[in-house]
Amino acid sequence: MPKLSIITVNLNNAKGLEKTIRSVINQTFADFEYIVIDGGSTDESLEKIKTFSETITYWVSEKDSGIYEAMNRGIIRATGEYCLFLNSGDYLFSPAILTKVFSLNLWEDIISGAVITYSDLYPKKYFQSTITESEITLSDLFEGSLNHQAAFIKRSLFDRYGLYENKYRIISDWIFTIKTIILNNVSFRYLDLAITYYNVDGRSASVSEYFIKENLPALKEIFPARILSDYEKGYVHTVKRMRKYFLFWTIFRLLNLCTIRYDNISRRLKERSQLKKLIGE
Repeated sequence: MPKLSIITVNLNNAKGLEKTIRSVINQTFADFEYIVIDGGSTDESLEKIKTFSETITYWVSEKDSGIYEAMNRGIIRATGEYCLFLNSGDYLFSPAILTKVFSLNLWEDIISGAVITYSDLYPKKYFQSTITESEITLSDLFEGSLNHQAAFIKRSLFDRYGLYENKYRIISDWIFTIKTIILNNVSFRYLDLAITYYNVDGRSASVSEYFIKENLPALKEIFPARILSDYEKGYVHTVKRMRKYFLFWTIFRLLNLCTIRYDNISRRLKERSQLKKLIGE
């Protein structure tokens, strides 16, 4: 049994997929298998997968109902002690990061580190970890979540507590964390290490919409009303704060995109002007 199963889910993101694959196959750590689940991409993703097929343990390309079904397909194929979900566009922090992680003699059921968020639209990167302690409570998870792209989850937990629920669009991994760590008290450890560069473009732009729609109904399914009522005030506050944050982030990204385009146009006009001077026009 390998120590780790790295599972990559992809749909029409050939450029991001290549970046992800390269970060995996360049690891100094070797005790892992690599699984790529493609959702029937129509871009160049299959070409990328076939290019690196000798370094991929298992891959498939077929339509699915969404990201969680694809992740579940990867879990079913996985044989490692731990699973790491590294989706296309995300990439490991350094070639030695997995060696560093597994040199720590880990035994806990779930281990989570930090991510560095990045955008193709904006060059600045941000260190991010909403969970920063090994002793976490429901309140911690109510306000935030594990960095899924930097979480090592024992494969046996999925046999014991079930796979990710396909009925949710954005929160199934969060619900799984609550069920395992909070309701069933599985062991957890936080690593103060940057594990993954996490791409916040694309699907992440719709996180706020689906999170707000799915969060409270999902909590009502798994908690008695007398417990959940203690958190509803905090939930409303969290939703309002998230709405403000994502509104700001959307405006910021649009303004940044306009700035980049303006700079590109200005540069081209300047180059054209300089060229005209050189040729005497």
